[in-house]
Amino acid sequence: MTKEKQILQFMEKLNISREEAEQLFLDDQEDYIGTDGEEMTSKAKDLKRYEKGEKPRKKMEKERKVDFDKKFLLTEISSCLEDIEDLEIISMKNEVELSFKFKSSNYTLKLTKHRSKKTE
Repeated sequence: MTKEKQILQFMEKLNISREEAEQLFLDDQEDYIGTDGEEMTSKAKDLKRYEKGEKPRKKMEKERKVDFDKKFLLTEISSCLEDIEDLEIISMKNEVELSFKFKSSNYTLKLTKHRSKKTE
């Protein structure tokens, strides 16, 4: 498309004057995007880009914290349950759950420690 056709097309489609259309044509030829656009482009170049690396990250292994109060309570509860006839303690999962069998049914007792409300 020739320069003149491009300018006429800008004038028609964008409803601008001939001077504005000529300036737009020159800016397109020079790849100029205005002072604001140039400023944003320079800022974008300064931004750090985080890209995924080729080698996988090492997974951090957290050491599980044992709640000794809960462990004590579940141990006491299990010793009380042992005195009941027809009750068989199956397992104690950490300090969280106590599984047992009473008569012909299986049960699980789960101990939950609630956090105290935060004060502002």
